[in-house]
Amino acid sequence: MGESPTGLSGLSIKIFADGADLQQMRALARLPHIAGFTTNPTLMRKAGIADYERFAREVLVAISDRPVSFEVFADDPDEMIEQGRVIASWGRNVNVKIPVTTTAGVFCGRVISTLSREGVVLNVTAIMTVEQVRQVAERLSPDAAAIVSVFAGRVADTGRDPVPLMREAARLLAASRPKAELLWASPRELLNLFHAETAGCRIITMTHDLLAKLENVGKDLDAFSLETVRMFHRDATGAGYAIAVPARSAV
Repeated sequence: MGESPTGLSGLSIKIFADGADLQQMRALARLPHIAGFTTNPTLMRKAGIADYERFAREVLVAISDRPVSFEVFADDPDEMIEQGRVIASWGRNVNVKIPVTTTAGVFCGRVISTLSREGVVLNVTAIMTVEQVRQVAERLSPDAAAIVSVFAGRVADTGRDPVPLMREAARLLAASRPKAELLWASPRELLNLFHAETAGCRIITMTHDLLAKLENVGKDLDAFSLETVRMFHRDATGAGYAIAVPARSAV
């Protein structure tokens, strides 16, 4: 369990596990190829988390050696700043997630600049355009570490190719805010790991279900084909399916 999948050798991108299942997070924290963790209020609600701070503190007890992102959920900029300060105080490895805009679509520039100047490590999230990346970069302190999360998977859901966008975002950050790491968020398939690497992203988030597919990286396709055939046969026979085949007539 402690070994990295062999197909990941040579990749420089960091993999962050995305989820809100504490038991799974503890297990993933034992894997050397998991470089960090992210979660959000939606994932936490789906996981049945009732007490936000209690859950966060339990996570930080279990994971103290890698970054963990927790998101503010206030919608007023002043309240966002206050929540960000509180969340940052929970642990030295905490990254504070700030949405790129309020629910009214107002850019959270003042929130980003205030917290970034104070040395809070931000993870600016829900970004989907190069212009948003540019706006965020302008507000980040050049001396502060940060993560810029572009939801490439959701961009792809609109029928657009996210790779050119991510390449341009990576170029922009490298030129203006080299301490800010570009993150490929919401991947839809394992191939996105390699898309993110070639686009110049520093980090990719992957759900627990997607992480389970890492063992397939570099797998022999003939062997994979045979496994698939055997899976179909096993499931059909295991379900007791039957097809009435007419008796053959004598020749």
